[in-house]
Amino acid sequence: MTESEAKVVVVTGGASGIGQATVTNLLEKGWRVAILDLETPALGDTRSAYQGNADAFVGAIDVTDEDAVNKTIGEIENYFGPIHAVVNSAGIAADHHVFDTSPDLFRKILDVNVVGTFMVGKACATHMRDRGRGAIVNIASISGLRGSKGRSAYGASKSAVVTLTQVMANDLAEYGIRVNAVAPGPIDTPMVEAVHTQADRDLYHRFVPMNRYGKPEEIANVVAFLVDDTQSGYVTAEIIAVDGGFRGAGLVVRD
Repeated sequence: MTESEAKVVVVTGGASGIGQATVTNLLEKGWRVAILDLETPALGDTRSAYQGNADAFVGAIDVTDEDAVNKTIGEIENYFGPIHAVVNSAGIAADHHVFDTSPDLFRKILDVNVVGTFMVGKACATHMRDRGRGAIVNIASISGLRGSKGRSAYGASKSAVVTLTQVMANDLAEYGIRVNAVAPGPIDTPMVEAVHTQADRDLYHRFVPMNRYGKPEEIANVVAFLVDDTQSGYVTAEIIAVDGGFRGAGLVVRD
């Protein structure tokens, strides 16, 4: 991809985990990448890593703040030019029994994972529609496709992301904007490391046919396919599980 052909992509949650792997992947493929995340030490490290890189824009954002979202997306367009794609990777998780899940925690997870995804996607689509093209990729989860233990808030939020993806794909198709989602299984990210106990890992190894956790790079590869309209130009409203076979598996035989 030459400089004149370089496309612009926004990646939320870009300072760690799947978002960080996606940033690396797309920069290597010649995209110009706007890396957005909360103001944390990880974002500070990201600023340092990409200082002086003309193809990287690093900014702090709270995806639940509508005014901040709209302002930041406008700043990215002014800095890079037209936004071609957005990857909604910002998210939070919790693993608590229903009885141990407070309404405040439930609301917080919904606000970040669902409302934040909606607002960032809508803000970018507002800029994309007049150009008649664009791609939105939302990071859902297999927890939004199957009822795993302890995921009342997180699972509900990711299930909402699945339906949001399909509705946005329907509403935005007339503007040439494609909307898809990736539903990761267990992936070795800092968020998963903080939430999953050894017992959780043992359970996943029991029920994932490929018998391992995935790598963030394996999600990033699928995201890169979905944002590239030369590869996935007729793909929209799809939810692609990247989960080592978890969603489709029945009884798993272990030696």
